[in-house]
Amino acid sequence: MNENIQTYDGGSSAAVSAGRNEVLRNTYWLLALSMVPTVLGAWVGVATGMAAALSPGIGLLLFLGGAFGFMFAIEKTKHSAAGVFVLLAFTFFMGLMLSRLVGSVLGQSNGAALVMTAFAGTGAIFLGMAGLSSLIKRDLSAMGKWLFIGALMILVAGIANVFLQSGALMITIAVLTIGVFSAFILHDLKRVKDGLETNYITATLGVYLSLFNVFQALLALLGIGGREE
Repeated sequence: MNENIQTYDGGSSAAVSAGRNEVLRNTYWLLALSMVPTVLGAWVGVATGMAAALSPGIGLLLFLGGAFGFMFAIEKTKHSAAGVFVLLAFTFFMGLMLSRLVGSVLGQSNGAALVMTAFAGTGAIFLGMAGLSSLIKRDLSAMGKWLFIGALMILVAGIANVFLQSGALMITIAVLTIGVFSAFILHDLKRVKDGLETNYITATLGVYLSLFNVFQALLALLGIGGREE
């Protein structure tokens, strides 16, 4: 009887582990795929000057309205194949919104190199956090609420700086953004590895938003440094 119980438990554990690995694998694949519409959206935005033509206030309203609208739609469709297409449409929209910053940096003499440096830095942070999520054994769920508070404070400060246009505040926000959202990547990947997040579309959305914010903050810092040189 004990042997049967042990065999059953072992099989159950293997099935749980396989399920977690599948969610993680699908998250990585969808995350990689989401980069394609993001780059396409940024290219379209730079080529057309669509985002740059908007005033800061209108651009902010469009970004917030579009982002929260898409996230609501993703939440409603995350259990169906439609959720993948809604997520990819969202990443295209985010690329469009990013094009204002990308176009500004590309306008500098070393703009292309700065964009590639920001991309490489974001990739290095992602790989580092992914590695840590595999090494750390303790549950990191408790840090989620503190990271959320940090993200909320960054959002409020960022909205305020649209109108204040303070260079010092912009640098501070960018540095805090890199720290908070790097930790968010670790937190979200660890949730998948621990089986606390079982939907790969939701997991992809969380990690994508963190990567987007890290890249944007790195690019802003590099762009400021490039202008000063």
